Amino acid sequence: MAGFGLTFSEYLSNNRADIVVRVQQHALLSLYTILCAAVIGVGLAILVHRRRTAANFCVATAAVGFTLPSVAVFGILFSLVGGNLLAVFPPLVMYAVLPILRNSVVGLQSVDEDLLDAARGMGMNRFRRLWQVELPTAWPVILAGLRVSAQLTVGIVTIAAFVVNMGLGYYGYASLDNLGSANTGNEALVCVLFVALIALAFDALFVVVRRLTMPRGIRV
Repeated sequence: MAGFGLTFSEYLSNNRADIVVRVQQHALLSLYTILCAAVIGVGLAILVHRRRTAANFCVATAAVGFTLPSVAVFGILFSLVGGNLLAVFPPLVMYAVLPILRNSVVGLQSVDEDLLDAARGMGMNRFRRLWQVELPTAWPVILAGLRVSAQLTVGIVTIAAFVVNMGLGYYGYASLDNLGSANTGNEALVCVLFVALIALAFDALFVVVRRLTMPRGIRV
């Protein structure tokens, strides 16, 4: 078949070392992006959720950033800082922030006012109300935003290989650069298969986190 010079198993065997390295790069860059976006998104939501105008402005700003074409943004930063992580990490975080920020704001704003009044009546200060009442109540919604952000990030990290030679996107672009040549299909399949496996691994991780951090009575 055109594009498959070797069987897929042979291609995997011949390129095992490089594939393993690129899977690790892809997973780690995705993880660091999600962690950084979580700090920014949840932290910003905590700061602005009580002021609806400020919260709406932050979410709208993040949404505008989310609409920017990733290839163009990567290309602009590449022209400024060269082909290194500085050209891809800030845009990756920018794209990952929106689902986390939006869900965090929604979750925190949806906390029942009666719960907050009861907490005030018990003498809780603002920090204790946030830590012991608001964040635990909003956590399922926040976690859902983190989960969406993780899936999004794993996909966009693939595009980042357009400017930085790391991660599984290399195989996707290689297959496009060599359309019709031997092993084009294998390169594309490696990209698709292992990106999907990383996404599934992140999703499974969030399922575990959800089970460990949510009371049994409110699990869905």
